[in-house]
Amino acid sequence: MSLNENLLGPEPTRLPARPEAESAADGGTDPAKIVRAYPDFSEAWALLAERALHAGDPVAAYAYARTGYHRGLDQLRRSGWKGFGPVPWTHRANQGFLRALGALARAAQEIGEDEEYDRCRKFLVDSDPQAASVLGLA
Repeated sequence: MSLNENLLGPEPTRLPARPEAESAADGGTDPAKIVRAYPDFSEAWALLAERALHAGDPVAAYAYARTGYHRGLDQLRRSGWKGFGPVPWTHRANQGFLRALGALARAAQEIGEDEEYDRCRKFLVDSDPQAASVLGLA
């Protein structure tokens, strides 16, 4: 063990900010339009998934959420994430990934994928309990 080793676990992963895409989402731009401009922006995929869940279409929500989740995983890995450790909800750029993960859990539950629901919910709680709470999955 070295003197510089972090005994509390890995440092939180913070994705890079996406000001233009975030501004479009904040401004109410149709998420499908945002996806066409920024296909790797998880928040737009999460917005599509949440809209589909609200409309009663869990199959479409599942597809949208899974896309946002995987795009977010790619970005987390590029940002140094090793497959575990905190992904703080308070960091705006992380919220798209966490929302996609939450939407994936809800859609999985609605289509009867109980094991995936449990796995996604646990992943969300492990990433940041605050995210799970905010998203109603605590």
